[in-house]
Amino acid sequence: MPENEPWEYCLYIPNDLRAVTIGRRTLRLILTMHGLIGLVDVAELLATELVSNAVRHTKGPAALRVRWSAGVLRIGAWDADPEPPEPPVPLEQVADLEEGRGLALVRSCADLWGWQPLARGGNRGKVVWCELAAVQATVGCSA
Repeated sequence: MPENEPWEYCLYIPNDLRAVTIGRRTLRLILTMHGLIGLVDVAELLATELVSNAVRHTKGPAALRVRWSAGVLRIGAWDADPEPPEPPVPLEQVADLEEGRGLALVRSCADLWGWQPLARGGNRGKVVWCELAAVQATVGCSA
């Protein structure tokens, strides 16, 4: 049974594509330890897309942020680039693309997603985030 108490984790990662696998495996462990195994598959897919975009499209460090509060899992990827992400392509065009499917998958599988610019202590950047409600464990992605 998932905890009622909110919690949050942050994994800082270098600009290295191997960090995507480390983030995905870390997320699986976090969710399993908190009794949220039903969210693991979809959460891993979403975190992979968000972290992959942060690492591929920026030059600086990144971070995977995971938060549980009030029955909602929020997954975010921070990077040092303040520019907004490219808008997701329509789902009907995803199959024809070799790249650029990530945010379309996020939009399709998450209950809510978005991005926000950040400026804290002179540091700039953005976080791209998505949310999954605990009921997502039995629903999955919609196409």
